[in-house]
Amino acid sequence: MLTAEQMLAAQKANLETLFGLTSKAFEGVEKLVELNVTATRAALTEAAETAQSALSVKDAQEFLALQAGMFQPLAEKTAAYSRHLYDIASSAGAEFGRNVEAQMAESQQKFLSVVDSASKNAPAGSETAVAVFKSAVAAGNNALESVQKAVKQASEVAEANFNAVASTAGKTGTSARAKRGTAA
Repeated sequence: MLTAEQMLAAQKANLETLFGLTSKAFEGVEKLVELNVTATRAALTEAAETAQSALSVKDAQEFLALQAGMFQPLAEKTAAYSRHLYDIASSAGAEFGRNVEAQMAESQQKFLSVVDSASKNAPAGSETAVAVFKSAVAAGNNALESVQKAVKQASEVAEANFNAVASTAGKTGTSARAKRGTAA
């Protein structure tokens, strides 16, 4: 059914896909490392500045004001970090998802081609068995498509929820700063 050339071509395509996905995974890791290095550098700089500010405090009220002023920027930076982390993860996940879908579609097409070829060469009287087999394959494909759609919908809902939480956190930070500014 499958020739040596077809098997070799399939193996070559699979190897190319593997190396492509590995490359994308390393790109994601590079972005993650870059994000963490940037965040760590900023945290160290801010820690040094905060320590200097704390050393120059003259009374307890000034110390409490300094301490209170640190919490809101920290929450905003944490939300920004989480957003960047989510963007990196979702980008890598989307790339893997597209690749998996393409590979599955290609595999389904090849499998259906083999089934059609086998059904044409099936012995007389096996039409019912071939029809049942084709029906089972079609049902499996439909189930797979339903699962893929459900996963996409769940991902979209998760992203919408994440965006809503990030937006709420940002608005809360802005309103807290505004209240602090009017109280001062």
